[in-house]
Amino acid sequence: MSSKLPFDPKNHEPFGDIFKQMNQFLHENRPIRGILQSIDDFFQAPFPQFTFAVEVTETERDHIILAELAGVNKEQIQIDVLGNALTISVLNNEELSETDETRQRYQKRQSMSRTSRTLSLPFPINEKAVKASYKNGLLEITIPKNKGKKIIIDHEE
Repeated sequence: MSSKLPFDPKNHEPFGDIFKQMNQFLHENRPIRGILQSIDDFFQAPFPQFTFAVEVTETERDHIILAELAGVNKEQIQIDVLGNALTISVLNNEELSETDETRQRYQKRQSMSRTSRTLSLPFPINEKAVKASYKNGLLEITIPKNKGKKIIIDHEE
C-alpha cells in the first residue's frame, strides 16, 4: 500500500493526479486523439445539411428578404406564411442509379432532404400582398409593411 493519500490538501483536488494522467495519455496518444476528434466532429454535425444564407433588409414601405439558393430549381422552393412568420423551404431529391450488365446487377439509391429557414416579422403578414421572384440563385421576397392606425392623443385643459 502506498502511504500517499488520494486527497492532497495543498491542491484540494482528490482526483487531480488521475485527471492529469488521463489528459496526458489522451493528448500524447495520437490514434486515440484521432478517434476522439472524429467522435467530437460527429456530434457537432451528425448529419450533413444543406443550408442557405438569408438577409433581411427594411425600407420605408417593405421588408425585403434575400435568400441565396445557388443550384436550386424554382420547383424545389416553397414559401409559407403563418401569422407573422415566413418559412422558406428547399426540397432536395437525389437519385443515383447504377447498372452492371456483366454481373446482371441494378442498384438504385434515393435520398431526400428538406431544409428550411423561418423568419418572424413584428407584424402579421398579409400573404396576398407578398411577392417573390427567383433569378440566378437569388430568391427575393417583398413583404409590404402593414400600415397601422395613428392614434391622436387628446389635449387636456
